[in-house]
Amino acid sequence: MISNEKKISRQIAPERAARMVETIFGCKWSLTVFKLLDQGINRPGEMVRCVEGLSTKVLNDCLRKNVEYGILSKTSYPELPPRVEYAVTPFGLRFLQVIEQIEQLQSELDTSSDD
Repeated sequence: MISNEKKISRQIAPERAARMVETIFGCKWSLTVFKLLDQGINRPGEMVRCVEGLSTKVLNDCLRKNVEYGILSKTSYPELPPRVEYAVTPFGLRFLQVIEQIEQLQSELDTSSDD
């Protein structure tokens, strides 16, 4: 017997979004970078000086990935010495809301596991 109901196709994971979350959230420095930007610290040299254990190489890799995904924007100024600043994009603000929700979910899981 064939049903007249519409069949639902199998759902697949949102591949690009999942990869982005894994990459950015999996980087142990991304959340620190977002915090620094929130505090108005937007230049790489200042970021490295403010965070113990953060190297320029690792920071640049982290910033590059965030720029590639459109979470951060990079502005280079034609000055000597060169000046570069980073900012959260409108898309990045939406992404940070998702990160906040993941952190809230983790808090709820931590609280429920204490019971």
